[in-house]
Amino acid sequence: MGKQISGIDVPDSKLCTEAAEILRENGSSLLWNHSHRVYLFGALQGQKCGLKYDAELLYIGAIFHDLGLTKRFRSRNKRFEVDSANAARCFLELHDVPKQSIQLVWDSIALHTTIGIPQYKEPEVALVYSGVGYDVMGENFHRLSAAEREQVVATYPRDGFKYKILPVFLKGFAHKPETTFGNINEDVCSCLLPGFKRIDFCDLVLNSPWDD
Repeated sequence: MGKQISGIDVPDSKLCTEAAEILRENGSSLLWNHSHRVYLFGALQGQKCGLKYDAELLYIGAIFHDLGLTKRFRSRNKRFEVDSANAARCFLELHDVPKQSIQLVWDSIALHTTIGIPQYKEPEVALVYSGVGYDVMGENFHRLSAAEREQVVATYPRDGFKYKILPVFLKGFAHKPETTFGNINEDVCSCLLPGFKRIDFCDLVLNSPWDD
């Protein structure tokens, strides 16, 4: 903590250190490295776009964004993103963080898999989304230089990340696949969950109780 990677400072405040410890205790090395890459890739893109953002809030959004996949924080019936966001909210409330800041972090986490919306919100929300997209799908891959990528990955290795992350996603919501409706996580269920059948929006409309 407190180091600089590719010109980006990794926050080492008491709040950020405690958030990181929650991830270390409940996550895995894969989620640890991924979450830090999300912060760094988001911050690097924000720097290039000239965005002003709160580094602490961006870091905490990145650190908590996948905690809803873990045993401690996953619920029976909520989207994993909401579980992650709620965990962050509880943590920040315990530290008397202002409500506006808590809402920013909550939004950044809850919306990080919702394509087409977060990039138009506040910088902290947009940059968690951009960091996730960069690390998971290589979105806007050439926006960062090879040297920038290599410095981040040297510190927080990928270790076959793209082959390992989909089963990790599925494990987090295999018991509640209905929560992936209308979201990219539905693709994970379709790919990896035997017997999964998508909910079809058109069927819901045409089979609604309306008699018109």
